[in-house]
This record gives sequence, structure tokens and C-alpha cells, in this order.
Amino acid sequence: MDGHRRAAVLGTPIEHSLSPVIHNSGYAAAGLVGWAYERIECSVAALPGLVARLGPEWAGLSLTMPLKEAGLAVAQEVSPVAAALGACNTLVRRPGGRWRAENTDAPGMVDALAWSGVTTAADVAILGAGGTARAALAAAADLKATSVSVHARRAAAVDELRPVAAALGLPELRHIGWPSPQSVAAADVVMSTLPFGVADALDVRWRPTTTVFDAVYRPWPTPLAASAAAAGCRIVSGLDLLLAQAVHQFEMFTGTRAPVEAMRAALHTAAMR
Repeated sequence: MDGHRRAAVLGTPIEHSLSPVIHNSGYAAAGLVGWAYERIECSVAALPGLVARLGPEWAGLSLTMPLKEAGLAVAQEVSPVAAALGACNTLVRRPGGRWRAENTDAPGMVDALAWSGVTTAADVAILGAGGTARAALAAAADLKATSVSVHARRAAAVDELRPVAAALGLPELRHIGWPSPQSVAAADVVMSTLPFGVADALDVRWRPTTTVFDAVYRPWPTPLAASAAAAGCRIVSGLDLLLAQAVHQFEMFTGTRAPVEAMRAALHTAAMR
């Protein structure tokens, strides 16, 4: 596929984003001549004007913090998942120059778990009740979870997630006060959406049958992931999520099947630097 096409990741701060490594390595491996992916520093206030100025060569945008809610307001179309979660991490250029808001964090979590062999889970524990927890709820729905607990200090934060869970067809959320290591240990899948350091002191007596998904990827491993790995648990990292959600974006932007292994290799090489 020839012709100059562009894509980028937007947010602030953005200088350390590994997304250009993933996408540009994919373009090269797929033979997408003339495609380029870059970083653009962008605030919430600047997003509408920036998007309005983009020419027809722009195929798509990846949105990171703090733009995931603001992205919905600049889109002319919103996918059902992005609408249910109230957040998008992707804007895709549609015919006629329209922008469609998508959320690839949720399917990315599902794919990252599937790569580790997990496709269903009855009991899912989500650590944290912030923005990433919304994508974790969608992943729990895809896993056909029959019990979902949210571990957080503030009940009000969990209450804000209840309409999201209902829209996704999940059972009533259980709020479990933080920290509750015994409750964490009882889950089939534990999905930590907490910032680095918050879960460091959580002393869990892990069962080796539990899968632990920690959305942090730098520095790695986190104490949470290291303790679970030592107990024989399957581990899914934020790096796996970063790749999986980018694979969905790559295919939305290009219409081409993503060369996943080439993208994975480039990402892991960059992450070790």
C-alpha cells in the first residue's frame, strides 16, 4: 500500500510513549510504504482544534491520558464499547472525514489474557476504580464473569462504575475495601489497574491457579506481579496490554492484518532499554 499516511499518539506527557515503536515496526513488517506514526503533545483544551486541523492523510489517533473522555466529544461516531465505558483511546478516520471513537483497551485486555491461555473466568477481582477499571469491567464481561469485585478505598468510586457494569451486562459489583488480600487471593483472575507503587505492600497468599494481570509495565516486574509469579500464577503485564490494544488500532487504521510478532519483538527490545 503506497501513499503518505499518518497516525499518532496524543496525550500529556507523551515523550516516553512506546506506541510509535509498535506501530512503525508493524508498518515496516507489513510493507506499508509511506506510513508514519508519531507522538504529539496535546492537552484536553487543545484536542478539538488539533483534530479539526488534520488533513486527509491522517488515518487515526491513539489517545492516552488525559484525553480518553475528551476524545468522545470530538468524534462524529462512537462505538458501543466506547459509549458504554464513557472513554475512548482511539479515533479512526472514516469515509468523508468523519472520526469514530473506539476503545481498544477493553479488547486488548481480553487478547492479552487469551495469549496467556485465559478465555473465561467466573470470579474476577479488579484492583482500583479509576479509568482503566472501566476497561477491566468490559474484559470481565467478555470473560463471562459471574462475580466481579472492585477493591477500592472509596465506595463512591465503585458506585460510579455500577452504571458501566450494568451497561455491559455484568452482575452487581461487589465493593471490597482496600486492602483485602484474602479476597484478592480468592479470585480466578486479578486485574490490577492501580498506578505503580500503590499495590506494593499488598501481601497476598496466592493460589497458583490465579491469573494476575498488572496494567503497569514500567518498571517491571512490579512487587505484585513478582509475588504472584513466585507462587506459580500466570502473569499478564501492562506491556502485553500495550501491544494488544495497539494491534487493534493498527488494523483499524490500516485495514491490514497486524504482524503481531514483529510488533511484539520491537516493543520488548525498546522496553528493555
